[in-house]
Amino acid sequence: MANERLRASISAHGATIQSVAARVGVDPKTVERWITADRTPHRSHRWKTATLLGVDEVYLWPTVARQAETASASELVTYYPHRGVVPMDLWSSLIDNAVSHVEVLVYAGLFLFDGHPDLAERLSGKARTGAQVRILLGDPTSEVIRQRGEEEGIGADLAARSRMTRRYLDAATATPGVEVRLHETILYNSIYRFDDDVLVNPHVLGAPAGQNPVLHFRYIPGGRSFRHYMRSFDYAWERGTAV
Repeated sequence: MANERLRASISAHGATIQSVAARVGVDPKTVERWITADRTPHRSHRWKTATLLGVDEVYLWPTVARQAETASASELVTYYPHRGVVPMDLWSSLIDNAVSHVEVLVYAGLFLFDGHPDLAERLSGKARTGAQVRILLGDPTSEVIRQRGEEEGIGADLAARSRMTRRYLDAATATPGVEVRLHETILYNSIYRFDDDVLVNPHVLGAPAGQNPVLHFRYIPGGRSFRHYMRSFDYAWERGTAV
């Protein structure tokens, strides 16, 4: 049977077999076989194709669902009942060992600077050696910050904390490779990515982020969880405002 989902997704994206093949790095005849003979591509080609078309690979190739499910479950390193029990040594080691990516999506994230007074300098050092550093902070003048501050029971203090974090980052933003943006997004999770590790801090209505659980994921080829949260980060990043 033909893979009509793949055919339809290519058409809906305004792409062609030839353009998909060029972007993924395969011969157009290979993409044709994916469609007409319902061949399942190599893992890396599945990811590139799914990302290009803006769909989940399991939608395009349902037979990989069990493999993806197993890998996704294996990505979960550990669960912390609240952020306060995440070892400070873990934060430090993740920051120190990051080589290519440090990406943070928060409303304020002031605790990172309180616990690491030299964090701005360390981020600058990462960028100077080639890492991409992207920080998304809540816009302290936005309605979402005001509302979240009320929900957490701290009112205008959340906006003040965002401003403080922004001030701490001033020392790093002059370094090429360090980018800071402000967002007005309603966050369901704070996200802290260090290369192949990501810490996800869900937001619970009526409770400050520090009182909520933290899930530690580590990327595994074929897994969905890490990539799922990073797509969320990219969604917010594209809608942020550079400072």
